[in-house]
Amino acid sequence: MIPPAFLQDLLNRVDIAEVVGRSVTLKKSGANLSGLCPFHAEKSPSFTVSPTKQFYHCFGCGAHGDAIGFLVEQHGMSFIDAVQELAGQVGMTVPEDRTTPQEREQAAAQKQRRASLSEVLARAAEHYRRQLRGNQRAVAYLKGRGLTGEIAARFGLGYAHDGKHGLASAFPAYDDPLLEESGLVIVKDGDDAAPGPHPDADAAPATAPRRYDRFRDRIMFPIRSVQGDVIGFGGRVLDRGEPKYLNSPETPVFVKGRELYGLYEARTAMRERGHALVVEGYMDVVALAQSGFGNAVATLGTACTPDHVQKLFRFTESVVFSFDGDAAGRRAAGRALEAALPHATDTRTIRFLFLPEEHDPDTYVRECGADAFEEQIARAVPLSRQLIQLAADGCDLDSAEGRARLVAQARPLIARLPPGVLRGQIVAQLAETARIAPSELGETPPATSGGAGPAARDRAPSREPRRSRRPLATMASSLDRAVWMLVQRSELWERLGHDAHDLLSDQPPPYGDFFAWLDRIVHDQGTLAAGALLDEMSDAAAPEAFGALAARVRQFHDMPVGDEAHVEMGVILDRLRLQLVGGELELMLESGGAQSDEARTRQRELYRQQAELKKRLATAPGAAAH
Repeated sequence: MIPPAFLQDLLNRVDIAEVVGRSVTLKKSGANLSGLCPFHAEKSPSFTVSPTKQFYHCFGCGAHGDAIGFLVEQHGMSFIDAVQELAGQVGMTVPEDRTTPQEREQAAAQKQRRASLSEVLARAAEHYRRQLRGNQRAVAYLKGRGLTGEIAARFGLGYAHDGKHGLASAFPAYDDPLLEESGLVIVKDGDDAAPGPHPDADAAPATAPRRYDRFRDRIMFPIRSVQGDVIGFGGRVLDRGEPKYLNSPETPVFVKGRELYGLYEARTAMRERGHALVVEGYMDVVALAQSGFGNAVATLGTACTPDHVQKLFRFTESVVFSFDGDAAGRRAAGRALEAALPHATDTRTIRFLFLPEEHDPDTYVRECGADAFEEQIARAVPLSRQLIQLAADGCDLDSAEGRARLVAQARPLIARLPPGVLRGQIVAQLAETARIAPSELGETPPATSGGAGPAARDRAPSREPRRSRRPLATMASSLDRAVWMLVQRSELWERLGHDAHDLLSDQPPPYGDFFAWLDRIVHDQGTLAAGALLDEMSDAAAPEAFGALAARVRQFHDMPVGDEAHVEMGVILDRLRLQLVGGELELMLESGGAQSDEARTRQRELYRQQAELKKRLATAPGAAAH
């Protein structure tokens, strides 16, 4: 919502050397300044600041950007906050945006609502910390788990006592609606006590409906956003009880599928160690940090999602997933693999660590030591090997039937990989394991590999679903239009929902990369004006392909994006879904049709979806144009 011209004027007035110099000791080095990079550990300076170009760059870790980007990355500010901080320093006023008064009012109300929830959660976190200091039983529990007061303070650990209305002493009004909306208090119909600002919470008079604290007699783990704001909690029972872990419900500031516990605390350690370590529990994160592995984060009671992986790759190019070695850990690894595949580019490293069945990271590092855990990380399985192992699960590779099943199970995994050398290498390994030519997997083998020559490959029928083979030929115009609509009206992204987000982010480059990038921008900065988004797409820090995409979608500049844009977006999404269904049907038919009851059921369901989508598209506004 900030005009690009203002941003350029701001950057022209700001001295990047002064901005960076507040955090980094800089020394003159020719025409530039140099110092130790704040984004990764180094002994000799590879971090350079150019006062003339107003840019910083690290030749060690690749970090680069302008003064705004430095405040965002180094201090965890949002884009808007960084702009306002710099504008205040040079005496500039951030201009009003060009949205309608109603849109500004709605945005302000939403921002105020989120700020109010964050304030309530921060106040609760401080209350829980005070409760921990005064409860010897809770302190003894943490000491028994090997944690020091220093590490407890670093992660802001607290304690919720076992009273039903413990938070009543922390807030002026226990019936404040924000307590319910933030997930701290549960409200149900009834006549149990619901105290107001009473000093003795459990002795307060009864009213209806009844209210009580969600978290009781639990060690409290504050969940922070990347900016450091408390957005939710995880609570662990001290003794026996169910559930063992209890999480905050989703709220306007907390979405489990997008947040990672410990990410705020782990950002610097990720850069220093060169990778992120993803574990399954809050205590694993804290225990590993206690033992020197400050780069650990955990999912919040959910399976790993593509959003989690995408967020991690903002801070590192290498991710290690750590799981227990039991059946549940193997299943969790499979879900993490599927979430990571769309982000497995040639420059990134994704590995899988399986501990002995009797251990989780917390118990392993305490019983075996940090050096032993470091060795486990070094032996982590690369994504390529884990993919083949997952595809081969339940397959007798000594039989033709088993190898055919391997191929069938591998195809949907391969389809999720972005094009590149890594994908080609994995296909070649799979083909060798299955004793087939890479073309049987719907892929062209790498030029350096053996196998069929070009003529034979040209004659081989493609086995890949249409969605992976044809989108640039048949859907480019629609996807370009979708990009243009979302650039012009980025608030549409928030209206689409997670299913649509996944569908769009799963498209081939550059489209899938753009939609994933847009999701991060909207999540971190809120909705932006078209000019600002186009400027960011063309920025040097954005993926190279975005510049060409930005230039191409400008062909739609004469086509207005009106109030019915969500209807047009729905049509585009249905066309993508139809393409997806058609690709799966084609693959099924090319493979000999449905051979089992399960396959026949799936085939019938696909035909039903196909008919429904065609009917919906035929009756959609402007159907003749489609």
